[in-house]
Amino acid sequence: MGSSSLSENCKQQDNNGGKFVPNKEDVLQRHVAFFDRNHDGIVYPWETFQGFRAIGCGIMLSTVSAFLINAALSRKTRQGKFPSLLFPVEVKNIHKAKHGSDSGVYDTEGRFVPSKFEEIFEKHAHTHPNALTSDELMGMLKANRDPKDYAGWFAAYTEWKILYVLCKDKNGLLLVCCTRIQLELFTMEACLNAWRRKTPAETKRKSNSL
Repeated sequence: MGSSSLSENCKQQDNNGGKFVPNKEDVLQRHVAFFDRNHDGIVYPWETFQGFRAIGCGIMLSTVSAFLINAALSRKTRQGKFPSLLFPVEVKNIHKAKHGSDSGVYDTEGRFVPSKFEEIFEKHAHTHPNALTSDELMGMLKANRDPKDYAGWFAAYTEWKILYVLCKDKNGLLLVCCTRIQLELFTMEACLNAWRRKTPAETKRKSNSL
């Protein structure tokens, strides 16, 4: 199975002029590939920083996130390899870094799970059946927490906070339709485009909130 994965990764690069192209079925790969700024299949902390800045995050959050995310994911995506102080993250193995305290929207292979997504709104959308408020989103994150899984808590909060800030409507609601599009067909490019479509004043305000 390992040789098959390696072979598939080589094909992904060889067939695209040496550039890494994420598997269409693997939503997590497509998500992380946004931060792979030079498309070599590896994400370094400075690339993570650049990615966070690209979606409007502040310098402090981008710096802290880059260090914590790469430090947490590097060894998990490079199993069997000697640890590197550059904390590289291999995009093709990102499913191996799936953290705890999550919603279960993605399975262990990085694929979208519709039933788990629907469960989020069935359990936590109390004010509006088709949307989550900021408080309801926080309630969902708290309900998913595994005991003493602090790294998982932080990872889940960061992921959903960014999604909320970029995709909420003018009333501060995270709509089920928009959320599903972003999670099921998720690419950070899509989120970036959504963020850019906001009015300049709103974009600046949201950027500062991050």
